[in-house]
Amino acid sequence: STEHAASLFNLQTYGYIYSRLTNPTVAALEERIASLEGGRGATGCASGHAAQMMALFPLMSPGDQVVVSNKLYGGSVTQFSRTFKKFGWQAIFVDADDPANFRRSFTDKTKAFFVESLANPGGIVTDLEAVAQVADDLGVPLIVDNTMATPYLCRPIEYGATLVCHSTTKFLSGHGNAMGGAIVDSGRFNWSAVPGRFPSLADPEPAYHGLRFHETFGDLAFTVYGHAISLRDLGASMAPMNAFLTMTGMETLALRMERHCANAQKVAEFLAAHPAVAWVNYAGLPGNKYHALAQRYLPKGAGSVFTFGVTGGYDAGVKVVEGVELISHLANIGDVRSLIIHPASTTHRQLSDEQRLAAGAGPDVLRLSVGLETVDDIIADLRQALAKIA
Repeated sequence: STEHAASLFNLQTYGYIYSRLTNPTVAALEERIASLEGGRGATGCASGHAAQMMALFPLMSPGDQVVVSNKLYGGSVTQFSRTFKKFGWQAIFVDADDPANFRRSFTDKTKAFFVESLANPGGIVTDLEAVAQVADDLGVPLIVDNTMATPYLCRPIEYGATLVCHSTTKFLSGHGNAMGGAIVDSGRFNWSAVPGRFPSLADPEPAYHGLRFHETFGDLAFTVYGHAISLRDLGASMAPMNAFLTMTGMETLALRMERHCANAQKVAEFLAAHPAVAWVNYAGLPGNKYHALAQRYLPKGAGSVFTFGVTGGYDAGVKVVEGVELISHLANIGDVRSLIIHPASTTHRQLSDEQRLAAGAGPDVLRLSVGLETVDDIIADLRQALAKIA
């Protein structure tokens, strides 16, 4: 009826209006991801980059700042440092290894902190509780990209995160066949605590007759805003078919992550002992800088994406990538297949030398996403490729 339609458009009744805003298949995925992360609600979207944009969209206004770890995926560094500038948002990059850097960079314009739980490409583990404590002290939300860890290995909300982002394209989907992203809200943040700090969520919204999202929807305010405003106006909606494929993949998430981590551990140990390999940065190795943090935040395994350096620098790295036969040369991660890439010449090539080094993507670096193949076959392929640079 027209009355029912009006109540849907006024946000007085939950339902499906138009697939850009709400869709039953995407909604099923949203509920499952929120449940896996221990969150109150979730918003599905078109990609991981869309998820990052939509996580910040309700929080930021022109002139506002977000304090960001400098250990991020290269595409995210570009998105934060260049593209978000067009919105008038300023990203302040800090070394997340020292959580106090977030406090030092805080100003009255700071609206959020952003980190990756397990950073891409270096497999760097963030001390989530320490960063969350700083965020809590200063009254700003902590946004954690949990793509590489997945909720099977780590649930950031349990360590104080306010929002959790995912590129569902990666491990959640698991098969490299469905683009998508998601933002999970913990439902624990008080968006009205400081008058004027988060006006999109706390102040009257003219498009909905003066409705206040936090006052009206409480712990679902951020999620409802994500559908009613962010998806409505930004249009970064998830395709329902991709939601279906992602849910199908998620049914084997636990099994896949066990095998991913077990294979990665053995591959990292092989590489660490190889004479053509200068170093391996995998938090599952006892001598790694982040091993203690991995034991704390990732007790089931340190993930399956990590970097290693080959002797011979840039040219040797390119030669290894071109020499593998079983492992695929692709920019994706989290696939059932093993994938390799040379970040300095691909995913991080748009960054400065300084930014590449900070992100763990120097000239000799290779990123490996260890898949589910028989581990002896993965090691054999790496052995023959490394022999070509000996």
